[in-house]
Amino acid sequence: MAVGSQSRRRSVRPALRLSFYGLLPAACCLLLSSCAVDERRDVPAAAQATVERVTEDIAAGRDEKVYGEAAPEWRAQVSAEENARILGRVRERLGRVESRALHKGTEQQSASPPLSGHALELFYSTRFERGSATERFTLLERGGEWLLAGYTVSSDVLK
Repeated sequence: MAVGSQSRRRSVRPALRLSFYGLLPAACCLLLSSCAVDERRDVPAAAQATVERVTEDIAAGRDEKVYGEAAPEWRAQVSAEENARILGRVRERLGRVESRALHKGTEQQSASPPLSGHALELFYSTRFERGSATERFTLLERGGEWLLAGYTVSSDVLK
């Protein structure tokens, strides 16, 4: 992915933005240099496939599969029971994903702890069956494969 010579971080604002009712939670700032990604050009196909696969697995109730295929960093921070509770709540309160638009994305070649290595953080404005939300997927590349290292959803429907 192209990285500017002076700065490794840039913002991307897609032309189409979906409105959402939930406020974006205070996000942890990753202090190492990063660059923005654009869904159509810069999100690696394998990373996008991971987002889609995780979305399908959540909708189908395959919480154990999501947990088992996640990066060790996810499993170190979230128990299998907490994973099932979080994903079940999203499924029950919001329903299936109807549409999703990339709102913001950043890439880091050397993420800071607790993450490590090549990381993507993707923020989506998402329309679910029963409301709108902001989703944040944190993905880590391991051996050419993108693994889920974090997933959060912010929506008034979840309050």
